[in-house]
Amino acid sequence: MRSSSSTAVKSLPLKRRLYFLLKLVCFVISVLIFCEFLIYYVVIFQCRWPEVKGGAHVDKKETSTSVLKAMILADTHLLGEIKGHWLDKLRREWQMERSFQTALWLLQPDIVFILGDVFDEGKWSLPQAWADDVRRFRKMFKHPVSTELVVIVGNHDIGFHYDFVIVNSVALEGDGCAVCRTSEAKLVALSHKLNCSQQKPNHSDKRCSDVEKLPASEPILLQHYPLYRKSDAECTGEDSAPPEEKNIPFKEKYDVLSQEASQKLMWWFHPRLILSGHTHSACEVLHAGKIPEISVPSFSWRNRNNPSFIMGSITPADFSLQKCFLPYESRVFAIYCAAGALLVILILAHFQLLTPPFYFAQRLISKHKAV
Repeated sequence: MRSSSSTAVKSLPLKRRLYFLLKLVCFVISVLIFCEFLIYYVVIFQCRWPEVKGGAHVDKKETSTSVLKAMILADTHLLGEIKGHWLDKLRREWQMERSFQTALWLLQPDIVFILGDVFDEGKWSLPQAWADDVRRFRKMFKHPVSTELVVIVGNHDIGFHYDFVIVNSVALEGDGCAVCRTSEAKLVALSHKLNCSQQKPNHSDKRCSDVEKLPASEPILLQHYPLYRKSDAECTGEDSAPPEEKNIPFKEKYDVLSQEASQKLMWWFHPRLILSGHTHSACEVLHAGKIPEISVPSFSWRNRNNPSFIMGSITPADFSLQKCFLPYESRVFAIYCAAGALLVILILAHFQLLTPPFYFAQRLISKHKAV
């Protein structure tokens, strides 16, 4: 049996072998192109900007009431030289770069916010390693001049002594450190400006007479740490925390902000929306019965199988949010496995080395050759 198979293989004309090899190479390249490039377009193309009330038919000249298209992502965790394996870096950073660049090209946001933990080892990186991490970040998240990129500080970027109404929630430890005192003073001053700006003309306060007025709109709070909540027990959705982690109590100043810091931010700014990261999982919380907080899941395959980002259509008076999922890592892996199995079957069928129940495929190939 083996000798007859070997004779059949040797008797194949050289052109037929080269043609078969060419078909295999084309098949492999096609799978690679789809899994490493096209799949991002196929998935992200399905995402649409949400509609916001009063934002669809505004005059282009009325820029104050135009819709701002904001893309919000979190926890990219670019690996450093200490804990980062080169293959892990290559795979996950390629996924984030292709996801980001594809989203920019298809969705064309006006502004992009990254809610902290851009780097994984920022708190202990040496200057040379830090410079290399920053270089890689700028390459991955390069953007056109028409799109603004705003990065918020996270604990993995500078450590747990954490700069925000973009809030540097890392600076809200409440322990009197220099960074904490400076950040808190800036937040108080900004809060005073916002409160003065929202006062009606017939109820002016003398303390606001010399204050620079800001747009009279309730702010949107952007920060790395979520406001205080006991756990993720009430969080739902396919990208919420795993069931075994939902009931684990959160530690203040580590998993979430302290109750004191959370209350301060609510009192100072009275936000209409809060966007946070840090937990790597999705969650929607209602504070004081009226203020929604959205925890944005991680953008990286390293932290979850189904990463995503938030698309926000925002006006001074309203907002609308929509989640956009990226390709699942498990699905990409399944495509590679299926393609590998098919490749093996095709090779065995071509050399007539298949055994039952693969005779049918072999016969089809033989018939095709005969035709």
